[in-house]
Amino acid sequence: MKIKELIHQNYNDLSKSQKKVAKFVMDHPKKIAMASAQDIGTTIGVSETTVIRFCYSLGLSGYAELQKVIREKLLINESSFTNYQQSKLELEQEPHFFAKVMEEDRATIAATIEQIKEEDYEKAIERLSKAETVYILGLRSSFTAANWLSYTLGLVRGNVRLLRPETEDVIQTLSQMNDKSVVIVISFHRYLKETIQIAELAHTQQAFIIGITDSLLAPIHAYSHLLFPIYSPNRSTLDATASLFSFVNAVVAGLSVKEKDSFKTRQETYRALNSEFLFVEGVDRK
Repeated sequence: MKIKELIHQNYNDLSKSQKKVAKFVMDHPKKIAMASAQDIGTTIGVSETTVIRFCYSLGLSGYAELQKVIREKLLINESSFTNYQQSKLELEQEPHFFAKVMEEDRATIAATIEQIKEEDYEKAIERLSKAETVYILGLRSSFTAANWLSYTLGLVRGNVRLLRPETEDVIQTLSQMNDKSVVIVISFHRYLKETIQIAELAHTQQAFIIGITDSLLAPIHAYSHLLFPIYSPNRSTLDATASLFSFVNAVVAGLSVKEKDSFKTRQETYRALNSEFLFVEGVDRK
């Protein structure tokens, strides 16, 4: 079912006010997906009843079905590795290819900054600071970021665990979670059911869930106490990589400042160990 086709088919039968709703739906599907019928009516300048009657005119059962159809459309778009490659092929036609790609990354980071609420970021740092245990979850294309965040966050504070469903009894791990646990879940399109299911179970255990994803409509939003949207122009994890790592780096940086005293103690303990056999110095060129 395509909403645009339904609107085109029924447009002539709509009232003047309903046509205003139709235009708003066509132009702002994401707002329809997130806002109530009352809020949409107020924005457009019509009544909530008009918004609902518009849905009936399309043959829908109500506003909830309109939202459901739009959300599915927004989330079911094909994963865009092809679009990713196509956008890079277009850049190839111009000089300074690598610089153009990196400029796009810089623009993606800037767009992500605009999407992140500072008060949510501060709440996340506060929660991470007070947590007894922090768990990090990210599978497949999200695993690299989850692994890096787990390792680096572990340098700042203790009791950081990377969830590995393929090598551990996740149910046993989940049973140990409580309201003093924080779970950071990284989930990008296409969204793995396993990630969402684990987040749901962690939520049931009263753990505090921090979601990092590519859309406020992503499935992980249903179980997240805080949700951080990472901008991606092509709905591709590849295009989101720079902004994703930049944001998780900001999380580590924020916690290292928040916990500067304990971080200093951890670093002193770390340096006190004789670990020279693990490393080799670089060789100067002659």
